Amino acid sequence: MSSKRVYVAYTGGTIGMRRKGSVYEPVPGYLDELLSRMPEMVAETIPEIEVAESVPLLDSSDITPSDWERIARDILDHQDYDGFVVLHGTDTMAYTASALSFMLEGLSRPVIVTGSQIPLSEPRSDARDNLIDALTIAGHPEVVIPEVALLFNGLLLRGNRATKTSADGLDAFESPNYRPLGRGGIHLTLYKNRIRNRLPGELRVAKLDTVHVAALRLFPGIEPRVLTEVLREPMQGIVLEAFGVGNAPTHPGIAAAIREATARGVVVVVCTQCLRGSVNLGAYVAGSALADAGAIAGHDMTVEAAMTKMYWLFGQGLAPDVVKQEMERDLRGEITLPDDPQRAIL
Repeated sequence: MSSKRVYVAYTGGTIGMRRKGSVYEPVPGYLDELLSRMPEMVAETIPEIEVAESVPLLDSSDITPSDWERIARDILDHQDYDGFVVLHGTDTMAYTASALSFMLEGLSRPVIVTGSQIPLSEPRSDARDNLIDALTIAGHPEVVIPEVALLFNGLLLRGNRATKTSADGLDAFESPNYRPLGRGGIHLTLYKNRIRNRLPGELRVAKLDTVHVAALRLFPGIEPRVLTEVLREPMQGIVLEAFGVGNAPTHPGIAAAIREATARGVVVVVCTQCLRGSVNLGAYVAGSALADAGAIAGHDMTVEAAMTKMYWLFGQGLAPDVVKQEMERDLRGEITLPDDPQRAIL
């Protein structure tokens, strides 16, 4: 029996929407109505919950960094609860889960981000299982997960390792470069050796300044002036989605644009367009040219993790050199470094 209390932050998204004609729309108060009809909510294994509904409810496509901070501060203001569930739309769920993992410093309790592909009001909805699993894990009386996780379709993923890989499948999220923290089935199984230890200190959330960062996906035939335009002031940092292990066209204008920007203090982090694998800027000439121009490797970070990490670092007013240094460090389990003792390259 669970005696714990879980705070549910309902930000919007498909899970609580209602059909209006041929489209779905968020309706204030509708999720509470749906939850009151669910017999599962009074089961002994379900913790006591408080649902707090955002005003206004948002489609996750409209989520901004200020909303990440608002969600994080909402959790901070309710830290007397034993666990937290964030209900969120799927389109930018991986961004929010990544952002919260960095913003919630000193986290000692589970923050489970979930939602659904089909609204809770629909017969074939995946919302019921996702919600029940998230509440069960967040309010478990014995097992505590002191990190931000994303729960979807029976998989519990580290929040900053998750990415959305299906637009219309119920198995919408994967963690390509880190194994799941847990799996659903007849029983919920957690893999304790994959879960991070609690962060030291008291829970805190840094106030974020306005930040100018971007992501740019390279493509065959990209002209250097495209990169030059993106890197103009006031740009502070960019996640460059390169080919393979971090390769880019060897056109001298590409390296020149990056060299000029990094000399101004712009932080250029190279991630891979591939779903799996890690960046190695020293493997090919096409990658080493980026490193020579001042870019750094994002290793196996997802683009979502790299973007939100960069935003969080610059948002605290840190100098570019410090941001660059921290981007290459593993802060929340978001990155597998080449010297990881559990990794062997033969």
